[in-house]
Amino acid sequence: MRTRTKKQTLTLLEIMIVIFLIGLIGSVVGYNVKGSLDEGRAFRTEQGASQIRDILLLEVAKGTPMENVIQKKEAYLAASGMVKDVKKLLKDGWGESYEITPNRSYTDISVKSAKLKAYKDKKKAAIGPVDLDEDD
Repeated sequence: MRTRTKKQTLTLLEIMIVIFLIGLIGSVVGYNVKGSLDEGRAFRTEQGASQIRDILLLEVAKGTPMENVIQKKEAYLAASGMVKDVKKLLKDGWGESYEITPNRSYTDISVKSAKLKAYKDKKKAAIGPVDLDEDD
């Protein structure tokens, strides 16, 4: 004689708890991924700014006036042969254009990103003030 085993189904409450836990885990993972994406954008922006500055300063070192190099930066970056996609290089990690300016004495080039500055300020504010002289 066969005995019938009773199949137990999930109750609505159990299903709701499982869905809640999945949502909670998903939100934690999503928050961490967003932070990683911002760090990646910041890294890309810093590296791009450094590359732009170095290439443009090489052109200035060849004898080209700095004003010309900054005004026609796309042409000089493309002519250098070191850049595959000039338009992409001239955008920071957030898709905004860099601010490229000479210093007052025309001896150096500054490549800045407003979004990178905002990201660093936000990160610094989240950490809070750091007191290195604190004795614990």
